[in-house]
Amino acid sequence: MPRLAALVLLAALALPAAAQQGLPKLEPLPEAPPPPPGLKDADLEPAVTIIRRGEDKVEEYRVNGKLYMIKVTPPHGVPYYLVDDQGNGVLSRRDSVDSATRPPMWVIGTF
Repeated sequence: MPRLAALVLLAALALPAAAQQGLPKLEPLPEAPPPPPGLKDADLEPAVTIIRRGEDKVEEYRVNGKLYMIKVTPPHGVPYYLVDDQGNGVLSRRDSVDSATRPPMWVIGTF
C-alpha cells in the first residue's frame, strides 16, 4: 500500500511539469492599426436633434446628415416612430421600433 501511495504522489507531481513542457512559446499581440484616414467616430454615431412642436417632443435621428428615424412623444406619453425603411426619404409610422420583423437591407450601390 505505501508503494501505491508513493506512486500516486509521484504521478501527481510529475503530470503538471510534463504538461507545461509541451506548451508553445506565446507572443504578445501587436497593437491594433489606426482607423483609416477620414473616418471619424462622429460619422458612426447618430446625431439626435430634440424639438418641441406644441406639446409634442420630436427627436430626429440622422447618420451622415441623412434623416432615418423620428420619434414623436405626445403629451400622453405613448411614443410612436416614423422610420425610413428603404432609405428613399419616405417615412412610415410604427408604434415601436421593433414592432415588425425587418430583414437586413444594405445599399449596394447608388446611381
